[in-house]
Amino acid sequence: MGSRNHEVSMLMENGGGGNIVKGLSKEMRHGRTAHNMSSSSLHKKSDLTLVSKVHSIPLRNVLVNLQEVVLGTKLSILFPAIPLAVVAQCYGFGRPWIFALSLLGLTPLAERVSFLTEQLAYYTGPTVGGLLNATCGNATELIIAIFALSNNKIHVVKYSLLGSIISNLLLVLGTSLFCGGIANIRKEQKYDRRQADINLLMLFVALLCHLLPVLFHYVGASAADTAESSLQLSRAASIVMVIAYCAYLVFQLWTHRQLFEAQDEVDEEGGNESEEAVIGFWSAFAWLVGMTVIIALLSEYVVQTIEDASDSWGLSVSFLSIILLPIVGNAAEHAGAIIFAFKNKLDISLGVSLGSATQISMFVVPLCVIVAWIMGIKMDLNFNILETGSFAVAITITAFTLQDGTSHYMKGLVLLLCYIVIGACFFVQRTPSNVANITLKSATEAVFRAQ
Repeated sequence: MGSRNHEVSMLMENGGGGNIVKGLSKEMRHGRTAHNMSSSSLHKKSDLTLVSKVHSIPLRNVLVNLQEVVLGTKLSILFPAIPLAVVAQCYGFGRPWIFALSLLGLTPLAERVSFLTEQLAYYTGPTVGGLLNATCGNATELIIAIFALSNNKIHVVKYSLLGSIISNLLLVLGTSLFCGGIANIRKEQKYDRRQADINLLMLFVALLCHLLPVLFHYVGASAADTAESSLQLSRAASIVMVIAYCAYLVFQLWTHRQLFEAQDEVDEEGGNESEEAVIGFWSAFAWLVGMTVIIALLSEYVVQTIEDASDSWGLSVSFLSIILLPIVGNAAEHAGAIIFAFKNKLDISLGVSLGSATQISMFVVPLCVIVAWIMGIKMDLNFNILETGSFAVAITITAFTLQDGTSHYMKGLVLLLCYIVIGACFFVQRTPSNVANITLKSATEAVFRAQ
């Protein structure tokens, strides 16, 4: 298989890959995940008429790559935000402008990373492609978290990851169910409950691991002992969560792959979706590395300027991290989920929202705790009582919403309203959560002493 993949990639680099990829086995082309399908919904078919007239093969390959990777997305209009952010940083423009431009630049990059992992999957097969998607699917959140950790901004790490989870469960899923229900109001929308059940089980495991460190602060003998115990428990729980996520990947990619595969269906309007790689293996790999570097650069800008943007705009850091960052940073993925809900393909929409929430809660969050441990930074799974309570409500109401395997617009509306209430909560919040925790704990102790 390795020599076959090498031959395919070489032929693709020389412009003959289309016919070769058509001849690949169905198993090698199949197995596209919901994230890949969501990315492909924003792919713009390229017109290579002018490029094909270029006589120089190396130049033609470069132009094809530029057209497919940079111009081959409906979000290409946002790419100019990337150089503008770099110029703003270099010439000392207002830091809120750097934050806004960096955030806009991350939007098409996140979608293109998903596209490039799908291109690589055509050559590596569905299993390795699935692992690539699992690793790179939330690369933006992970990179932002690592840069925030390196700057010792643990609160930004916690807020941004929590916001991604809540936005996937309530905003993305709610919008998908609402729009899908309105667009198919006279049809009964159904989906496969088995995939949703597995993801929700994983999310409840994550909730348990977040809830126990919070409760430690109300049963500990002293603040110092409680903080140390919470930290040790969080590190142990993070290792367990990573092991559970590895088992989940085995379940998803090997033993029960059929539950998670997004079936390639014929679109009534656009015909059959493309099952061909449009760029070569090494080209896709080089583009993926380059875009990861750019994501890292913009993520550093975001982390460095988020507090300045908070002061300038009069918005709390918690609101920017929990609400604004996930909405803008994952806009492409969210749009793809909503598009498939319009087409009555709820399994794909659920795969995007629940799959992303599971990946962040069971892999990205514990990985950040472990990385912080290695860096000598004390990060635990205590997200404070308000944030953890919002997390618990989001998981619980999502589980109730998806319990019967059918959907209508009212379910989506309820999820959206819950998200609006949580967003309003963090919008009006001005007291730091750690201060709130200290106040609540002191009040509780005072009540017990009075009794």
